[in-house]
Amino acid sequence: MTESITVRINGADRSIDAAPSTPLLTVLRDTLGLAGTRFGCGSGDCGTCMVLLDGRPVTACDLPLDAVAGKSVITIEGLGTQERPHPLQTAFIAEQALQCGYCVSGIIVSAAALLAANPTPTAAEVRQALDRNLCRCGAHNRMVRAVLRAAKGAAA
Repeated sequence: MTESITVRINGADRSIDAAPSTPLLTVLRDTLGLAGTRFGCGSGDCGTCMVLLDGRPVTACDLPLDAVAGKSVITIEGLGTQERPHPLQTAFIAEQALQCGYCVSGIIVSAAALLAANPTPTAAEVRQALDRNLCRCGAHNRMVRAVLRAAKGAAA
């Protein structure tokens, strides 16, 4: 049975007609066309589908739509644009911190939550914040450098 559920997505209130148990990831990708949030494991273990829910990083693949009703969701598309990229997006490019790029949107979203809570993290704090995000390409060291670069740029 479908219901109309209102969620603030990337700053805009959206009324979504779907079953309350529909995974948020399905709504983002299939209903709203926000393809930057990717499907990885489907069980919330890899971090590929990470979004910000009221500022906290959460996995969207195992989060039912009714759990986000009335809340704010930010996806990778909500962090920056091509014209005005988020400092993390710029830093990831500068540090060449992506290989295949499949996991990167979830990692950048997780890093954005970290920098919002702690604008000057240590490398150890970055690693801890990104611990739930898996990258099979082995670019983790470059990703840590990119997050630290973004933090340094924001502090300057």
